[in-house]
Amino acid sequence: MIHFLVTTLNLLKLSEVEPQASGLPEYIKIVEVGPRDGLQNEKMIVPTDTKIEFINQLSKTGLPAIEVTSFVSSKWVPQMADHKEVMSGIERHPGVQYPVLTPNLQGFHSAIAAGATEVSVFGAASESFSKMNINCSIEESMERFEEVTKSARNMNIPVRGYVSCALGCPYEGNVVPDKVAEVSKRLYSMGCYEISLGDTIGVGTPGSMKKMLEAVMKEIPLSALAVHCHDTYGQALANILTAIQSLNASRGKEKTEEPSLTRETQSPESHTYHDMGVAVVDSSVAGLGGCPYAKGATGNVATEDVIYMLNGLGINTHLDSQHLTATSWKEQQAFRDRNIII
Repeated sequence: MIHFLVTTLNLLKLSEVEPQASGLPEYIKIVEVGPRDGLQNEKMIVPTDTKIEFINQLSKTGLPAIEVTSFVSSKWVPQMADHKEVMSGIERHPGVQYPVLTPNLQGFHSAIAAGATEVSVFGAASESFSKMNINCSIEESMERFEEVTKSARNMNIPVRGYVSCALGCPYEGNVVPDKVAEVSKRLYSMGCYEISLGDTIGVGTPGSMKKMLEAVMKEIPLSALAVHCHDTYGQALANILTAIQSLNASRGKEKTEEPSLTRETQSPESHTYHDMGVAVVDSSVAGLGGCPYAKGATGNVATEDVIYMLNGLGINTHLDSQHLTATSWKEQQAFRDRNIII
């Protein structure tokens, strides 16, 4: 294993950022979801101190955002029962966002009391998945999220929105792109500064990713979109590449500034679907992850793999690839030492 780690680190030295390819963003923001989405499906409970050390090490890699935990009922997601202890135990680095998931107003207030400075709400483009995942219909979930975003706005707390099953549902199969666009628009309209479009079960392909994004980008600005890919069929990197590319090659290289949490008022009509080039990607170190309510789905796309691809495309992430890989390896060893299978 030590030899493997050294070999990997040496390969990463060879994957320094290449010259910029045309039609791609100059910068991609990586949202690390390993500590929350990565661990939530593990049957063996990960000790709180291990989670805290995991997050602290990730904070040293240059990641701009690390999803820490979820303020949900421990009855439904036992792995996240220690959310308060995790929030109070982590070291917060300047310039790093530490969002947490909140399913409703009660979860939101608990998160704020624990010191959260950013929250996320998680909807779905599938009625069946919404009922299985958060025990309510899509419309009911929107009403709950309205309460959260209203309270967050009054407290100047940024809210990020998730749309699960953007490319397929474990219960309903195909999901119509217009439904994804509809749910995304609702979340954006209520104040979510960014909408993360999730291929929850990893069934998406570059073709379905393109069609889905075309539909969504007719409703909300490109600058407010992120993609969240699972790798069940080995399509995650291909789907991400599709999402970050511009379809209008004649425009040449587009400059993408590092995003801020301040949402500007923009007209969706000014962003045609040809302006493809999503600049925010969710990923999970070591490919950790899997949804408890999406049977058969494998983990998230590995952060290390995403960085390797982006470096090869000449896209900056401002991350320390070697530190990130070393952190991934060390945490996997720590999990195995505690008989936690990752």
